[in-house]
Amino acid sequence: MNNTATIEKMQSMKLHGMVRAFRETHEVGMKNDITPDEMLAFLIDAEWDERYNRKLTRRLAAARFRYRASIEEVSVSSARNLDKNKLMRFATSEWIRKAENIIITGATGVGKSFIVSAIGQHACLNEYNVLYFNCIKLFSNLKVRKADGTYAKEIKKIKSQDLIILDDFGLSPFDKDSRLMLLEIIEDRVGISSTIVSTQLPVKQWFDVIGDQTIADAFIDRLIHSSHKINLKGESMRKNNSGNFLPLD
Repeated sequence: MNNTATIEKMQSMKLHGMVRAFRETHEVGMKNDITPDEMLAFLIDAEWDERYNRKLTRRLAAARFRYRASIEEVSVSSARNLDKNKLMRFATSEWIRKAENIIITGATGVGKSFIVSAIGQHACLNEYNVLYFNCIKLFSNLKVRKADGTYAKEIKKIKSQDLIILDDFGLSPFDKDSRLMLLEIIEDRVGISSTIVSTQLPVKQWFDVIGDQTIADAFIDRLIHSSHKINLKGESMRKNNSGNFLPLD
């Protein structure tokens, strides 16, 4: 068998994982220790891992999370009103399969942005497409896209995501254009895909910040209908024991 020709054929078919695994078998002498079906399984597993890791890298880059985080890193305690079992259920992303939502409320610094980044990254690990947005930047960008004619394309991209994260919701009041954009985004997602909202404001204050009773009612009704809620408590986590500030929210 001409191994060079075999490798060239695999490379031409972009079977990069198989190429790596095939070379490894010759470098460490595995080929004499395993059966043909084991060799085939080894090569296929290597190719699957290679493609999964490439896709994961692209998903994580596209999502643009605020933090690189995992749920295992989240500090869980009764003082924070944060349940470990609930977080671990979020890590499975089963709630995304069911097109459910998550609402996380709490004061500044309690770790909302870190937690939503962690949940989002687990969704990427589970092969869901995710986009993270800071709300102020999102609506500012959408207004620019309205002006340059790319708004419809961006809304279509947002609609296509399995999960979007709206972080720092309600830090500033919504104007008319932002209210309508907000409603359009959530309208496209009801019963189809999932949304996470993190905010300092309890839901009852959303009416004031959205600024229009009808639109606020419509947005809240669509989001709340199938949502999990976390109300974070406790002191700011931006300070560690030495008194230095940590960027956790």
